Amino acid sequence: MDVSSIAGGFVASKAAEMQLAIAARFAKMNASSEQSIAQLLEAANQNAQKLADAANGLGQNIDIQV
Repeated sequence: MDVSSIAGGFVASKAAEMQLAIAARFAKMNASSEQSIAQLLEAANQNAQKLADAANGLGQNIDIQV
């Protein structure tokens, strides 16, 4: 696993975190916007899944030589 995949996973994690925060704010502001909240939560779930996929196998191919 290369550095760019790890970095991509962290970016996806931050995006998911922001989307969850926005969904929570929408839920407090307007309870009738359930469809928008559902779409944001789905997007956050997809980004969190990208992070989980990136973590799969992390560190298996590390070659540390001194």
